[in-house]
Amino acid sequence: MSDDLETLRQETLAALAAAGDRREWDAVRVGTLGKSGRLTGLLKELGRMSPDERKLRGGALNRLRDELSRAVEARGVEIEAAALNARLASERVDVTLPARPESQGAIHPISRTMEEMTAIFGAMGFKVAEGPDIETDWHNFSALNTPDHHPARTDQDTFYLPAEQGSLRERVLRTQTSGVQIRTMLGEEPPIRIIAPGRTYRADHDATHSPMFHQCEGLVIDRGITLAHLKGCLIDFLRAYFGQPNLPVRFRASYFPFTEPSMEVDIGWSRKTGEIGGGGDWLEVLGSGMVHPRVLANCGLDPREWQGFAFGMGIERLTMLRHGIPDLRSFYESDVRWLRHYGTSPLSPALLHEGL
Repeated sequence: MSDDLETLRQETLAALAAAGDRREWDAVRVGTLGKSGRLTGLLKELGRMSPDERKLRGGALNRLRDELSRAVEARGVEIEAAALNARLASERVDVTLPARPESQGAIHPISRTMEEMTAIFGAMGFKVAEGPDIETDWHNFSALNTPDHHPARTDQDTFYLPAEQGSLRERVLRTQTSGVQIRTMLGEEPPIRIIAPGRTYRADHDATHSPMFHQCEGLVIDRGITLAHLKGCLIDFLRAYFGQPNLPVRFRASYFPFTEPSMEVDIGWSRKTGEIGGGGDWLEVLGSGMVHPRVLANCGLDPREWQGFAFGMGIERLTMLRHGIPDLRSFYESDVRWLRHYGTSPLSPALLHEGL
């Protein structure tokens, strides 16, 4: 090997050994083997030599190129390995250290109330039924014996949607989960014992009303059902939910199109302190009644054979009473601090209070 090739070899190997990172290694590679590198320039000079000189010089250059290519590749692998080892050392985790504290989520009060309602009514033999949020006008109003002139049918109270193509029935965002009761009576044979918790929608918004809120309705259809069954069911539920075995419960005559007779249900409380079960005041918490014969007939059931009772309650209202929450709008503000205060641990079960 001629002196100039040996010099190139020694300088290249020395530069590769001195390269400490990928950038310096790449500079040596390009400076020697690149399109404008020193070895590439020597190869380009072969065209000006005689055939004998070209043969001798060309063989030496090819051997040097192969040697330096191997040396460049090997040094590149070494640099990559060294960089990886340095990164692993810097990012090493001490597995003996205690875990970082992670904030735990909480179950929303509405979700927990629905779980507890399901648990309490489930112990009484009820099952959960579901239905669509978008109902036909017939399922939401007409089948429930609601007359055309009833205020609930106005645009000021109900969100209306266009009828489906090919259908004459108007559609609404359900104002109550009573449509689930209708669908259940149409699709199942009695006896029936269901609750229907879910979202409902009405055009109202203030501290005690929301355009979207939650209701839980119940329905029992069987032979020989009386008002006494209704009263016993609701008294047991309210006493279990509020955890007061002797909670005062009062039934007041009222009017609903889909029940006859109809009753508002009140619980004892203190107007001054807000204490449930204390004081001499009454607070309305839900509506109820015996299923109207026309509703049974609309669903294909003979009112002379089948009887039943129904009830409905606002889930937000019961949750507010239980936890002392003053404003319904706070349920939907997505305030994590509020949820930490009123929420419950996801590991805690829905409790069944005394009374069942």
